[in-house]
Amino acid sequence: METIWNIGITFIIWLQAMGSWLVAPMKFFTFLGSEEFFLVVLPLVYWCVDASMGMRIGVIVLFTGGINDILKLTFHGPRPYWVSTQVKALAAETSFGVPSGHAQIATGLWGMAAAQIKRRWAWWVAIFVIFMIGISRLYLAVHFPHDVLLGWAIGAFVLWGFLRWWDAIALWAKNKSLGQQIGLAFALSMIMLVIGSLAFGTLRGWVLPAEWMANALQAGSNTPPAPVTLESTVTSAAVLFGMLAGLAWINSRGGYTASGTLWQRCARFVPGLLGVLILYIGLRIISPSGNAFIPYFLRYVRYALIGLWISAGAPWLFQKLNLAKK
Repeated sequence: METIWNIGITFIIWLQAMGSWLVAPMKFFTFLGSEEFFLVVLPLVYWCVDASMGMRIGVIVLFTGGINDILKLTFHGPRPYWVSTQVKALAAETSFGVPSGHAQIATGLWGMAAAQIKRRWAWWVAIFVIFMIGISRLYLAVHFPHDVLLGWAIGAFVLWGFLRWWDAIALWAKNKSLGQQIGLAFALSMIMLVIGSLAFGTLRGWVLPAEWMANALQAGSNTPPAPVTLESTVTSAAVLFGMLAGLAWINSRGGYTASGTLWQRCARFVPGLLGVLILYIGLRIISPSGNAFIPYFLRYVRYALIGLWISAGAPWLFQKLNLAKK
C-alpha cells in the first residue's frame, strides 16, 4: 500500500502547487458533500420542492452513507496528511479515509437528482459537481486518489441499483400494512447496524499507528484522528429508519405533497428547519458521547427522531397550519 500512498502524495503535492487561491472554491465544493449541507438542503427539497424527489435523494444518501461507514471500518485506510508531512492539511477528518464518503455520497445525491429532473443539462451539472467534490477532497489532502475513485465507483453502483429497483420495491412495500412497513424499515436499519458492528469488531485491539497521530498533529489539526467508532453508522441507520417509518405513517394519513403557492413553500422551511435544529443541537447537548451502548442508543434515538420529523412530523405540522395539503 505504501507505493499507492506515495503515488497519491505526489499527485496531491502537484495539485496543491496550483496555488492557495483554490482553497476557497475547493472548500465550497467539499461543503456540497457535507452532513451540514444534507441536513439543510434535503429537507428543503422534500418539504418545498418535490416530496418524491426529496425522499429518493434522502434514502440513497443515507443508504450509501451507511455502506461507506462500514467500508471505512473494513479497510481502515489513513488520510494523506496522516502518513506524510509533505502535503498541506487544508481540512481535517477524524474517520478512516477509504473510500471517500464525499465522493460516494455525492454520486448518489447528485445522480439521483439528475435522474429525477430528467434533463440532459441536469446530468452534466451532476457530473461536474461530483467530479469537483472528489477533486476538492484531494486538494484539501483528506483523501488519496484511490479513495475518491473507489467512492465514485461504489456510489455509481448504488445509484444504478436504486434507479433499477426503487419503483418495484416501493410498490411492494406499499402493499404492506403500516406496522409491517415500519417493521421493515427497522429491520433494514438493524441490518446496517449489525454489519457495521461486525466491521467495528474486527478492529478490536487495533491501535492507531503513532506516526499517523504525530503527522496529523504536526499538520496543525485541531481534530486528531479517532476513526474506530460506530457513530456514523448509527447516524445513517437511525435517520434512515426514522425517515422510512415517518413516510409510512404520513402515507397512511393521506400522504404529503410539496405543491402549493410560493408563499406556502417558503413558509414551511422556517418551522421545519427549527425542528431539525432543536433535535440536532438540543438533544446533542444532553446526550453523552463515547463508544458504549448508552451513548450509541441515545444517538440512535436522536437521529431517528430527526428522520421522523423530516418525513412526517414537519409535513403534519404544515398541514395543520394550512401550509400544505395531503
